[in-house]
Amino acid sequence: MAGYKLISFDKIPSTQTYALNMVATGDARDHTVIMAEAQSAGRGRYKRTWVSHHGNLYVSFIYDSEERDPRLSYMIAVAIAETLISFGIKPRIKWPNDILIDGKKVSGTLTEYAGRFVIIGIGINIKSNPTVENYETTKLDNYVKVDKSDLLNKLMKNLDKWRRTDFPLVRARWMDLATGLNKTVKYRGETAELIGINENGALLLRNGSRYMLTYGDEISMQ
Repeated sequence: MAGYKLISFDKIPSTQTYALNMVATGDARDHTVIMAEAQSAGRGRYKRTWVSHHGNLYVSFIYDSEERDPRLSYMIAVAIAETLISFGIKPRIKWPNDILIDGKKVSGTLTEYAGRFVIIGIGINIKSNPTVENYETTKLDNYVKVDKSDLLNKLMKNLDKWRRTDFPLVRARWMDLATGLNKTVKYRGETAELIGINENGALLLRNGSRYMLTYGDEISMQ
């Protein structure tokens, strides 16, 4: 855990909320990690609940960030995927940074900016996976036995590596691992073809001869 300060709990409402409170009180520092064995009010994207039972990895990373960077989501996704690959797993990335195994979600990310920091919340299913309506999930234990401390150490190293990597290399690796490329997706009520991401981190879609760029909107696979 070189270079990181780890703050660990058995159970708190949310590592992400705890990290945001650290920023609000002036206690946040670059390379701080908040980890909980379980969460009572875990949060995902779009205000969704992140079910957080004991046995999985729930962490929030605090990093210095003077400005928002739409490319960060792809750096995070590649870092998580490469971490799982190091354990012999074959993950895929669903835009922008959900991690799938055999088409089932095993990891999700919530990125929030606060003050001069960015807070990256990551959940990885190790021992259990929630039952989610219309959304298949899985856990690492279905494929390989993973030590949580080892997983966290490798994740920290990969986050440092891929956040420092030139974006053209990140983009290329994300495209290698992405699922749904050249497939039909639903975007703002209409169908489009998922082409990839551009050099600025925008998602590129095509509807006939018309191209569309989006940064934060949700798409659904057909």
